[in-house]
Amino acid sequence: MNDGSYVHVSKGEKMKTAGVKFDDNKFNDLAEFYKIFGDPTRLKILLSLKDGEASVTDLSMKVNMNQSAVSHQLRILKQARLARVRRDGKNAYYSFDDEHIDLILKLGIEHILEV
Repeated sequence: MNDGSYVHVSKGEKMKTAGVKFDDNKFNDLAEFYKIFGDPTRLKILLSLKDGEASVTDLSMKVNMNQSAVSHQLRILKQARLARVRRDGKNAYYSFDDEHIDLILKLGIEHILEV
């Protein structure tokens, strides 16, 4: 029986959840985190950020959306700590918040491409 202090990773291997018991609040936080990936527009933006930093203008051209819509989605991604912004004068450049985001995307893509 799993008391929530371990998460099964693969084939019986366990990973301690950093000494933090996974209670209902942690599971809710995790569910909210994954909800962010449930929007195709946000996924397109995140995949565009795999190439490195990009401005709203660059991202809007890559995902074929207007800048206002991209800015709105970036705000959600920043709030969820999936993206971060670096300001250079009047310019803002967005990137992954950390290396985990790239890994999560890679694993998701790998999973759906399995045949």
